[in-house]
Amino acid sequence: MGILVVGTVAFDSVKTPEGEANDAIGGSATYFSAAASFYAPVDVIAVVGNDFPLASLDFLRERQVDVSGLEVKEGKTFRWAGEYAANMNDRRTIDTQLNVFSGFKPVLAERHRTHDHVFLANLDPDVQRDVLTQAYCPDRPDRSGRPGVVACDTMDFWIEGQRTSLLSTLSGVDVLIINDSEALQLVDGHNLVRAAERILELGPRAVVVKRGAHGATLCTRDAWFGIPSYPVADVVDPTGAGDTFAGGFMGYLARSGETGVGALKRAMVHGSVMASFNVEDFSVRRLESLTEAEITDRHDRFMEMITP
Repeated sequence: MGILVVGTVAFDSVKTPEGEANDAIGGSATYFSAAASFYAPVDVIAVVGNDFPLASLDFLRERQVDVSGLEVKEGKTFRWAGEYAANMNDRRTIDTQLNVFSGFKPVLAERHRTHDHVFLANLDPDVQRDVLTQAYCPDRPDRSGRPGVVACDTMDFWIEGQRTSLLSTLSGVDVLIINDSEALQLVDGHNLVRAAERILELGPRAVVVKRGAHGATLCTRDAWFGIPSYPVADVVDPTGAGDTFAGGFMGYLARSGETGVGALKRAMVHGSVMASFNVEDFSVRRLESLTEAEITDRHDRFMEMITP
């Protein structure tokens, strides 16, 4: 089963204690697709300017990623610049230029409406909800009309500025993937356990709380599950780790075709494994050179580490 991702393809300028990269290829849809493509075919919906080197996405095309939904508009591509602290968890945004991404209104082709797995990357919640409306397909085998698994991401900007719209979007998704500080902000809380439980009341059937170097936690109405991050000795650049985690998570669910709590737990492990590779180099460089054999080996090592 394939996956539809709607997000950004962008230029990132990043400085970390290990070095820096300027105008490197980034964006939520790029990182997500690079990870998810190891598990299932991916369709990308995004927008770039005519300054974007489309050939830089050739490695995705070679890995069952369809980028024909990437719109090229006259103007400049979305740009983000940031700097990470010594602990690699805290970062400071230096500059954000929306450029052609401003006013982005995704349009789904007919084939996009048949995907059973949809990931709504960090976008305006109005846009996320519009994509869900377009993704309705009455011809689905279960006759529900909606995709089988819809996951989304968000950030403090939308939580603070468009809370009402975001809450409306969350009522229609299955999984919210969010970091710990944003989870607390979303429900104005101080305890992650209670925050996750309150988020479930907003609509999602599962919440994945990303905790950076401290791992991730899954919360459903019936179960809790936590994993550490895979130990990486040389962290170079954490940019995109959350989207890469989401790619491994959704990729596993799409490949397995399962949706139960057990599948969500296993998807957490795959997400963590993919994120651990991402942080080993700037941009998507490590994901470009990654092999399935390396993923299998690290997954097996991780399972040995977390299994009593």
